[in-house]
Amino acid sequence: MPRPTLALAMMLLSTLSLLAPPAQAQQLRAWLDRDRIALGETATLNIEIDRADADAPDYSPLLGEFRLSGNTSSRSFQSINGRSRVRTLFAIALQPRREGVIGIPALLVAGQRTQPLTLTVTPPAATPARAGGMVFIESEADAQQPYVQQAVGYTVRLYSATPLVSGQLDQAEPDGASLQRIGDDVQYSRDISGRQYNVVERHYLLIPERSGTLAIPGAQFRGRGAGGFFDDLFGDGQRELQASGAPRVLDVRAIPAAAAQPWLPLRALSLRWVATPRQARAGEAMGVTVELEADGATAAQLPELQLPPIAGAQVFADPPQSDESFVDGRPRVKLVRRFSIVPSRAGALHVAGPELPWWDVRAGGARTASLPGLDVRVAPGAAATSTDPAPAAATARGDDRGWMRVPGVQGEVRPWAFATVVFALLWLITFMWGVHRHPQAPPAAVAGNTPGTTPGAPSAMPLARALDKGDLGDVADALVALAVPPVAGLEALKPRLSDALQRDAIDALQRARWGDGDGAAARAVLRSAFKRGPRWREPATSQASPLPPLYPQR
Repeated sequence: MPRPTLALAMMLLSTLSLLAPPAQAQQLRAWLDRDRIALGETATLNIEIDRADADAPDYSPLLGEFRLSGNTSSRSFQSINGRSRVRTLFAIALQPRREGVIGIPALLVAGQRTQPLTLTVTPPAATPARAGGMVFIESEADAQQPYVQQAVGYTVRLYSATPLVSGQLDQAEPDGASLQRIGDDVQYSRDISGRQYNVVERHYLLIPERSGTLAIPGAQFRGRGAGGFFDDLFGDGQRELQASGAPRVLDVRAIPAAAAQPWLPLRALSLRWVATPRQARAGEAMGVTVELEADGATAAQLPELQLPPIAGAQVFADPPQSDESFVDGRPRVKLVRRFSIVPSRAGALHVAGPELPWWDVRAGGARTASLPGLDVRVAPGAAATSTDPAPAAATARGDDRGWMRVPGVQGEVRPWAFATVVFALLWLITFMWGVHRHPQAPPAAVAGNTPGTTPGAPSAMPLARALDKGDLGDVADALVALAVPPVAGLEALKPRLSDALQRDAIDALQRARWGDGDGAAARAVLRSAFKRGPRWREPATSQASPLPPLYPQR
């Protein structure tokens, strides 16, 4: 390259480097899998950074308050809308040395510091009645005498003194109540009488449907764990494990006659104003926000949070935003909802606070949560003039002619606004009808069969969704659902697969669920192994019949 051309190229590169936006700081976050544990248990500290070459954090500031174990790291790659993201996740188990509220200081990772955290450590939990065995199950309900339709937190814990290689934990649904699994399994360690146990904790939401005695069947576990010396010497290095939990009986109380409707049994309920304006302008929207916190319910069990009707104003409610959690063995929910209030005239505007009746399950009495009203001064609107006294007089009289009521909308609306909404709904219905009338042809890849797959087998799309959004139990269920005819579990699925990589991927999933495996790495291995679908063993060919054919071959 001639010297002037080379110099010009260097100048161009320098200019582009100056114009390029500065690199964004790598995102860093830290969190605990549990922020409240008992002395003798462990909590996992997770630290994630958007870098592939990050070194492990310096955990030395934690040694004064914690015993450290289970230091692991994993990397994952994700591509969204053509933009790739590489993340490194560090995890370490923390076992507190004392009770109380313990601060977790900021840790240095790749030149950045994590945010400080706190961990609440309670006195040691009671020793389980079945402690001492190689594997056992305990369960507990947060209420022994719940009411009908009360949300009861039900917790099942699987204790294992040996690392689990594979297994299945099942909890049957009781007769007379609904039982729904909540969240992902939590895994930690616990010291019981000098023996270290690995614990798998699973949460359920139990809702009794009728009064009387409610019998909850005991949970069941069957699996395989790492064996001892003789298992390694004479077997495959694994041992069969099984355990049965004790059944539990609850005394369900009927709905009290003095209870308000809708029936809402809770341990606690509170309301508060989050945003409260003191002035507004006629014809312009002002926003108020209400926050609700309920102890002992999910968002689906709460009635709709609304403001009472307001004279001289319209109220439009945004969809509520809920944050659900499981604390002390029972569900809790925080619900936030914003309301837009449009005053129709100037002057004083009174906004009444919401009221919500509920039943205190601990005290056994009716309660009402309420908020004080708000007084807002409304200024005249920008379009108001003094040249036309008739509209002002009509407004002062509260004349609402020309407005109409619409179900589901607080206040009244103009007919033209209602007609606009109806037209939009009709257009949407017509569009959806057209889409369903002309269904799209399936992709060409579905028409043929992948070599080694069974014709007519279920699609692997549920597996892809489970790998992206579900927990490890959902991934296991999606894998089992691929088999035709059906199989009982992953252990029965493995012999049906001809691909050794797919069988190894299932082993990695089992280690992540029940042992010390890496969940993120197991998902990556499964995506790679099953990206073209499962590869089944060819069925055994039947022997030729010794009898001649009934009809000659053509």
